[in-house]
Amino acid sequence: MKFDILTLFPEMFENLKQSIIGRAIEKNIININLINIRDFSKDKHKKVDDTPYGGGAGMVMKPDVVYSAYNSIKDKNAKVIYMSPQGKTLNQKKVEELSKEEHLVILCGHYEGIDQRVLDKIVDEEISIGDYVLTGGELPAMVLIDSVSRYVEGVLKEDSIKEESFSNGLLEYPQYTRPEVFEGEKVPEILLSGHHENISKWRKEKSLEITKKKRPELIKNKNAE
Repeated sequence: MKFDILTLFPEMFENLKQSIIGRAIEKNIININLINIRDFSKDKHKKVDDTPYGGGAGMVMKPDVVYSAYNSIKDKNAKVIYMSPQGKTLNQKKVEELSKEEHLVILCGHYEGIDQRVLDKIVDEEISIGDYVLTGGELPAMVLIDSVSRYVEGVLKEDSIKEESFSNGLLEYPQYTRPEVFEGEKVPEILLSGHHENISKWRKEKSLEITKKKRPELIKNKNAE
């Protein structure tokens, strides 16, 4: 899967080269191409923003610069996503849907945002990671890349994502590892039994119990489906 990232701060994405996503990049399962929007400014000082028409605080990213950066991408059939607090909130269903795409273009805004005219011209979908405002779209873009990449074939073992939180509409069951006894607390006996059917039943019960306690609205949503 290929990600083209339109950003003013490409160096921020270095963190994606770590751990699971980093290994997927090394194996060419995931390809991340960073496009510095500032490189397409015709201003001698590489200015990419200007004051908003109508007045107001802050600066707005210029449409011509953003459009030139976008036009450097040859594949115009790729889905373009703008990371924005005005978008629909990212959830597991959307993550799985996007993981089926072969090519995503992610546009990261900054300052007071991007001129609406270029957004109307190139953006297919706006996505938010929550009802709060960040300095720019880079961190939300990394959240999107990480969450989507995990569902791309070959990045993780299939068993690793089957029973994760939200995969079946519920939160995941609790996990335990060695030592068997920690600070006087033992691992639940059933997990030591080797009886796979009983373990599976226990995990399903715990998943439901935890969801009811921590995220009861998920139960309502699941029942409404």
